[in-house]
Amino acid sequence: MLVGWKNKTTTVKFKMRDGKLNLDDFRLICKALFRNDKGHIYQLSEEKARHMFQVFDQNSDGFIDKDEFTFCWNHWIKVIVRPVSAFLVVDVQNDFISGTLNISKCNAQQDGTEVVEPINRLLDTVPFSCVFYSLDWHPPDHVSFIDNVHMRELHPSSPVSADKAQAHDTVVFAGPPPMKQRLWPRHCVQDTWGAELHKDLKVVEHGVKVYKGTNPEVDSYSVFWDNKRLSDTSLSHQLRARHVSDIYICGIAYDVCVGATISDALAIGYRAVLIDDASRGVSVPDIQATKDAVLADHGVIVESHEVLAMVEGRDRRPELGYKLAMELKKAMKDNQ
Repeated sequence: MLVGWKNKTTTVKFKMRDGKLNLDDFRLICKALFRNDKGHIYQLSEEKARHMFQVFDQNSDGFIDKDEFTFCWNHWIKVIVRPVSAFLVVDVQNDFISGTLNISKCNAQQDGTEVVEPINRLLDTVPFSCVFYSLDWHPPDHVSFIDNVHMRELHPSSPVSADKAQAHDTVVFAGPPPMKQRLWPRHCVQDTWGAELHKDLKVVEHGVKVYKGTNPEVDSYSVFWDNKRLSDTSLSHQLRARHVSDIYICGIAYDVCVGATISDALAIGYRAVLIDDASRGVSVPDIQATKDAVLADHGVIVESHEVLAMVEGRDRRPELGYKLAMELKKAMKDNQ
């Protein structure tokens, strides 16, 4: 049986002996799959190759037969070669760039305006299937504002009292249940200049705005749902409706809302990519912690110039292939 695939830069054919593939055959498939548009082959560990082979060897006989390969082809290889990619621009809003929560005045002293140029270039050059813009969209009495700290009772375990609390401190509100909350200067209040997207950020015609942090009683770093997971945004539904496989995420702040969003994307099961040069953050140690967490959960961190080839399926990363295989394994187990 002869099988294979073709895209703009790669044509691959291989023969299934007796209608079956063994582990060595699967390694050759991975070698052909996981490479960039210049022909560089990405390294894949023996352990991960074996893990992925076992996902598709569903009857554990040491071979991938014709029916098992059909599943592998439809749910794994096709997604890797022809991904459906969403672009999520997180919180590129005035208050985070030059307003009340200007990140250049935070520990890392990073300039939020620096994300605008690479984001605009990506919007101009990369054929994303869909584009989303998230916005912090807080009511005036929001729980995260330092000047609102006296509005709610603190729990006895709170490390800081309301009278002594300062911006960036963490307090514990009484609830119920007790709730930790990092305090921030008042920012991104609904229908104010500070909540608007930066004037130089390109907003594409088909782009979808997703609003978060609208509940006054709970903060919302992730674009998927609030910090207590009491309610979700429209993002998950819209991604499912568009059959998205890959999410490219960037914006402000790297170690807060960008980090929380890509963490949730990976937890849900998406192949998630963080765009490093299109993100800026608050704290250097926390930015590094965000990077470590993304890589540990089989996400990928790239520069903006690498994105086009990945979206077009010409640059195929083994981390994302492994992530997809593990999600398929989990789904099969759940359906048993």
